[in-house]
Amino acid sequence: MPEFDVVELEPTDHIEPGETAPDFTRPLVTDEFWEDRSLAGLVDGRTVLVFTPMIGSFVAKYVWDELADRGWLDRDERFVGVTASTPYGVSRFLDENDLPVGIVADPANEVADDYGLAHDLDGMAGVSEPRLAFVVLDADRAVEAIWVADEWPEFPNYDELESELGLD
Repeated sequence: MPEFDVVELEPTDHIEPGETAPDFTRPLVTDEFWEDRSLAGLVDGRTVLVFTPMIGSFVAKYVWDELADRGWLDRDERFVGVTASTPYGVSRFLDENDLPVGIVADPANEVADDYGLAHDLDGMAGVSEPRLAFVVLDADRAVEAIWVADEWPEFPNYDELESELGLD
């Protein structure tokens, strides 16, 4: 049995379906390189933003492994991660896990904050990370669907999530 407490997260005022996702420019890290990219430049058809806690966390590892094992990363939708980690940490994670995705490095956690998905880490003043969330965008960056964790750690039921996000 894991040695951690489940923590209920404060309510969030996150973006909702029908709203336009805020644009941002941050380093997009892939298994080959990283470069500053805007969200507007990343969205090419249906795109799923996957917000995870810091990239070295078991939550991030579990989520990306689950998406890869389920074949979601081989679909028509583009999956892009967003995490409060440095490009160096993200690059190392991608190298170690052989994932065919790009992950946005946002160490200041401003993207999650703009999306209403940031939460403070217990006992660490001024330190926050994204809560686990999946945001489905259309080609115009309109939010089609969203799932946001209410607890830490919390994982979705992936079968239900697939239907809820319209990915089935």
